[in-house]
Amino acid sequence: MNEDEAQPPCKISSVLEAHRGENHVIVLQDYPDPDAISSGLAHQLIADVFDIECDMVYGGKISHPENIALVKLLGIEVLRFDPSSDWTKYAGAVFVDNQGTTAEETVNHLERSGVPTLIVVDHHELQQRLKPEFIDIRRNFGSTATIYTEYLERGPVQLNKSHREHVVAATALTHGIMTDTNGLVTAHRVDFHAAGFLSDFRDEELLLQIMSQSRSKRTMEIIHRGLGNRLIVEGFSIAGVGYLRAEDRDVIPQTAEFLVSEENVHTAIVYGVVSGADREESITGSLRTTKMTLDPDEFIKDALGKNASGCFYGGGKETAGGFLIPIGFLSGGGGEKLYEHKWQVFDEMIKQKLFTKIGVRNAGKEMHGIS
Repeated sequence: MNEDEAQPPCKISSVLEAHRGENHVIVLQDYPDPDAISSGLAHQLIADVFDIECDMVYGGKISHPENIALVKLLGIEVLRFDPSSDWTKYAGAVFVDNQGTTAEETVNHLERSGVPTLIVVDHHELQQRLKPEFIDIRRNFGSTATIYTEYLERGPVQLNKSHREHVVAATALTHGIMTDTNGLVTAHRVDFHAAGFLSDFRDEELLLQIMSQSRSKRTMEIIHRGLGNRLIVEGFSIAGVGYLRAEDRDVIPQTAEFLVSEENVHTAIVYGVVSGADREESITGSLRTTKMTLDPDEFIKDALGKNASGCFYGGGKETAGGFLIPIGFLSGGGGEKLYEHKWQVFDEMIKQKLFTKIGVRNAGKEMHGIS
């Protein structure tokens, strides 16, 4: 099914009715953002009408200050993926704001445990990684939170400001819409409509607290590193930021957002090697663009290609994209010198693939050290 054949909003109620009384797991991307978290929360609210209990699960880290504030201030329960848990208790899996390609370990474990994919709701390009019972993909929506707001407006839940869980959901969804549309700057008509609908139920003071989180010293250091390492060519600002801890992963998109604001830059691509608690490493990157003729999804897929299983390393939406390339066997090392050599190789390979896509030869050599 392609995105133009997405089923209407009322269909999700029919699907949930058919699975009344079950336990489901809501799978977020490994590094969930406000759009994913708020959409998962809204799904829990809707599923509760059908006596369906849902756990929200993610496989990586929640590290961005605003994301941490969102979860803590609103009391949202999000569980870290644990392969030792009993996954057979779930009768189905629901994917919001992702299609499994950014939660690969969780997807693989669910498949081995025999847990079927029931629902996928997303606003990114169709990935075809999963075969759900119900799929609703809207690329013309600025956020998945907008889709879930439409469900709430037309569906079985009548929001009421006297119910705290409704206020929490409305506040979280508003934050999800705003973050994924750059403060509504890139919002579509449907996003404005959703934000307007939620305005009657959200908690403005909580929303302001969530959105007023300051950047840490570590975040500023990494942004400074990206600023110093950037190469600017043909309106693209490309920067590698080296090795990062898993808890610093969210600084990569923040750095991209900072670099794209520079004069004569229309697209920023920032990447680094993220090392997880299990010592597994991956090249993680983020793209931000203000050039309306550049399709982040197409650009990343063309530049970086697919893995051995035929899945793309990344993709995107209207003004943003991301990618994750597992290093696998080459993870870890024997000391600082080896890590430095590895980074030089990874950095050069990513740059050359990006330069090839842009259509520039030997840009790395010609522009090395230029800022």
